[in-house]
Amino acid sequence: MTAVEILPPPPRPRLPEWLRLALPTSDSFSRTRNLLADLRLHTVCESAKCPNHWECWSKGTATFMIAGDRCTRACGFCAVSTAKPFALEADEPARVAEATRRMKLKHVVITAVARDDLADGGAEHFRQTIEAVRAVNPGIVIEVLTPDFLDRDEAIDSVLVANPEIFNHNLETVRRLTPTVRSRATYERSLNVLGKVKARRGESIYTKSGLMLGLGETEDELLTAMKDLRRVRCDMLTLGQYLQPTRQHLRVVEFIPPAKFTELGRRAEELGFVHVASGPLVRSSYHADEFSPTSAS
Repeated sequence: MTAVEILPPPPRPRLPEWLRLALPTSDSFSRTRNLLADLRLHTVCESAKCPNHWECWSKGTATFMIAGDRCTRACGFCAVSTAKPFALEADEPARVAEATRRMKLKHVVITAVARDDLADGGAEHFRQTIEAVRAVNPGIVIEVLTPDFLDRDEAIDSVLVANPEIFNHNLETVRRLTPTVRSRATYERSLNVLGKVKARRGESIYTKSGLMLGLGETEDELLTAMKDLRRVRCDMLTLGQYLQPTRQHLRVVEFIPPAKFTELGRRAEELGFVHVASGPLVRSSYHADEFSPTSAS
């Protein structure tokens, strides 16, 4: 029997200059890290290996990830661990609220792992967290970045009853690539979720979505995805470069230059999105506080 040689995965491509970051050295980074550790909170900044977390923590901001750091899905792009989740922590909403108070946040982004093990996908935990934050930090703008909740109406409504100002759910990629990129998720289901939120709340809420570039999509496919989002009245859009978090994840097919992001951002605005963030390092919650629902209304 001939031995089969197991070759290591190919090396990741070198980052272009526009994606190379200098690490900040301010004391604010350590203060943010220590606060999060003190309150035993997870952030998508760490769990998803976000390239901007050094900058955001140095500015005293973070995106809180509730319902644990173990996801029930295994998306090909995401660095969050896939494993059997632990039980929800009843005091987590209060700890998130305390963090927003200590950090004096005026805009907070709250996301979560997919919890397909729970009947409501963790929607009630979202509601409790939103209400806890608003109770100790009145006037704060609350943006949620949710999983698809398997498109269950009662789960979507459970989040909406807490009245977040911005409801974000990411489409992530174009229709053709969705089965490869997103575990269990479907393109139409994500559009349905965004459409239902807008149908229920109309102009009293802003809906938001994001797309990763560089996974092999064509420009026509990307523009079609943008039009599909506008068809369900999605208000806001983020466009950013996909970066391979580990050698076990999907490879980068192409690094999109900054000028192309600028052009695509302009195309998105022409389609009617009220706020567009487009650039290689843009992520769903990156500089989220630059959009003010008050000034946009």
